[in-house]
Amino acid sequence: MNLESLMPPLMFLALVVFLLSGYPVAFSLGAVGIVFGFLGIALDIFPAPLLKAMPDRIFGIMSNQLLLAIPFFTFMGIILEKSGLAEDLLDTMGKLFGPLRGGLALSVVFVGAILAATTGVVAASVMAMGLISLPIMLKYGYNPRLASGVILGSATLAQIIPPSVVLIVLSDQLGVSVGDMYKAALIPSALTVGLYFLYVIYVALFRPKWVPALPPEARPDAGKEAQAAFALLSYLLVGVGAYAVGRFLPAWAEWLEVLLALGVWTLVLLPWIRKNPLLKRALLSMVPPLVLIFLVLGTVLIGLATPTEAGAMGVVGALVLAALNRRLSFKVLYGAMEGTAKLTAFVIFILIGSTLFSLVFRGVDGDLWVEGFLTGLPGGEVGFILFVMVLVFLLGFFIDFFEIAFIALPLLAIGAEALNIDKLWFGLLVGVNLQTSFLTPPFGFALFYLRNVAPKEVKTADIYLGGIPFIGLQLLVLLFVYFFRDPILRFVSGVGSGG
Repeated sequence: MNLESLMPPLMFLALVVFLLSGYPVAFSLGAVGIVFGFLGIALDIFPAPLLKAMPDRIFGIMSNQLLLAIPFFTFMGIILEKSGLAEDLLDTMGKLFGPLRGGLALSVVFVGAILAATTGVVAASVMAMGLISLPIMLKYGYNPRLASGVILGSATLAQIIPPSVVLIVLSDQLGVSVGDMYKAALIPSALTVGLYFLYVIYVALFRPKWVPALPPEARPDAGKEAQAAFALLSYLLVGVGAYAVGRFLPAWAEWLEVLLALGVWTLVLLPWIRKNPLLKRALLSMVPPLVLIFLVLGTVLIGLATPTEAGAMGVVGALVLAALNRRLSFKVLYGAMEGTAKLTAFVIFILIGSTLFSLVFRGVDGDLWVEGFLTGLPGGEVGFILFVMVLVFLLGFFIDFFEIAFIALPLLAIGAEALNIDKLWFGLLVGVNLQTSFLTPPFGFALFYLRNVAPKEVKTADIYLGGIPFIGLQLLVLLFVYFFRDPILRFVSGVGSGG
């Protein structure tokens, strides 16, 4: 075995050593790339002119319009966290589901899904729901472990429900359409929310003391919840029915017809809305996020806007919401801009470091080494997918999802391409798997976020153990995506195509 064939595994090993040492990821990637690049030049096994391509690659990163969506969605998420949107939704949904055992937990799952579809940022969801709903759940006798787990699981929905920042990064790294990735994520997103609901219902049936109903004194509109819930359900049925009819229309007319049907139905329900303050409050608290969802997600799905354009519209919508709720101030704006700048710089520096590493790695034929290793795994495509999913799951225990996407995914994609695996489906599998990285100890970021805002009576063990059932549910969704590849891909080709 000559030195040239040893360069790729040595590069990979050096990167692992740097990462385990705790050195910053972006600088670890860049340092390994530079050191092995110059070593390869000295040993005459790496073409020196190849390094001249690095400035062009950096310029390509900085001019990538798709990556501009990341600061937009981050800024929007932070502004929405300050706008009172989560607080209003949680308060209203908590009263709506209050008469039921587990009602507060169900409301957290519902609001988590709505926040995920508007912000796409996990940290904002965890901290908002941890500050608002966890003290209330504990006050009315909820089991701390169950309460923590529901908040953690619901907040990580922002990882898989569009307009997730993770899906944007995966699309960029794999070279697939963000719109198609968003469409593909709709099915596992809906399934994940459904499984969360079923889990809460299961606990309510078999561990009723863990999830007591709200007492009547905590529900000022007691007795009106059933009517409000029925009215909200009717909106869902009308919307789905109008969408089914609209499948015979062009995409833009299809969604216009749905909005028109919902508007007419509101006029029909007007007498109920006037007599039922809970229903009125529920509609007023749900309309703003639903409008934002259409601006951000709907416009991408029907092809009216790119993710970057949709993110810009979402920022404007979030600022308007914050201003209407009298929560927009210089302090809020400065904090949002500072947080956005930090996250964006973090992502871009990792991407630049990973580009330098990748350039040198491919220059020493590392892509051929990876392809040979991955395609040589026993079991062909099944063995490859199993290896990748286990690897991504285990990496999630120790490193951030951005780092997995920028370091591991480009290497794993080489094997997927060699085996002719659909990149969109492969990216969706990785995206669902990465959802667990927020909940897996010791470095699950959602665990840290909740620990920072949780009351002192909630033990760290409760937070860690509370997330385990939701990791299991997310892995069930991963199995679903694996076994139902063709239906998901057919769904992607059908959504937004119009009649």
